Amino acid sequence: MKNRRAILYMPGDSRHKIEKALTLGVDSVCLDLEDGVAVSQKEAARATVSQALTELSFGQTEKLVRINRHGSGLEAEDLRQTIGSHPDGVVLPKVETAEAIQWLEHQVGAAESAHGWPPGQIAIVAIVETACGILNLREICGASARLQAVIFGAEDLAGDIGAVRTPEGDEVFYARSAVVLHAAAFGLQAIDMVYVNYQDSSGLTREAQQGARMGYAGKQAIHPSQIDPIQTAFTPSPEAVRQALRLTQAHRAWQASGVGAFALDGKMVDAPVVKAAEGLLARARAAGAVLE
Repeated sequence: MKNRRAILYMPGDSRHKIEKALTLGVDSVCLDLEDGVAVSQKEAARATVSQALTELSFGQTEKLVRINRHGSGLEAEDLRQTIGSHPDGVVLPKVETAEAIQWLEHQVGAAESAHGWPPGQIAIVAIVETACGILNLREICGASARLQAVIFGAEDLAGDIGAVRTPEGDEVFYARSAVVLHAAAFGLQAIDMVYVNYQDSSGLTREAQQGARMGYAGKQAIHPSQIDPIQTAFTPSPEAVRQALRLTQAHRAWQASGVGAFALDGKMVDAPVVKAAEGLLARARAAGAVLE
């Protein structure tokens, strides 16, 4: 599965901004046909996204396309005009039911077949951002083997339930926790909410670090300045990597001597602690760290 520490949204009707995004070293770029594009510009944005996918070199950066929500009346045409340019994945916003994911799965599968592409190559990423979507997380997360990640949309959820957004995020904490919990249960990546004040780097860093501690794999970005703080927060530190290596090496040594749980630095180490260390090392490798 691709590393998605940061997913940067770029408006689909701006070729200049899309080209700029490819110079930023971000894990994923999402070419947006939904909220970032005015209704009057949807048709132009489809053409721009299709051309950008075909003509530009994305290198190691994942290329995603966010279409409009299922049932909007725009989603089918969004997909028809862009899927032929072979994005790495399709992002479906405001997902509330398994049926929405299954509709997209059918459409993407048909496109792969029509173009002779390997089946299952194009990923689905779902944004859950309504009360109904949160209530249906179990069905959504299990809707398709093509589904790789679930994104938490806090701003839309707050509007949907009538909550007032605060810097602390208490009003969306239940839903934020539910998304990461369900994603983990189904082996999916969880991608954290947007930090809307892109000029507040310290607040962004705090929120990104909190998301990483909660178990999120990455975070959405709405401005280039957010990329480095986000990707740093979701990359294990060298100190954490060293400690995890030390712990896993000690685990192997104790296992070889027939001992299960053991003490390290005055703390008991057993299977869950080892699993957490192995997960941290896997994230470090995905971020390009060389582990010795």
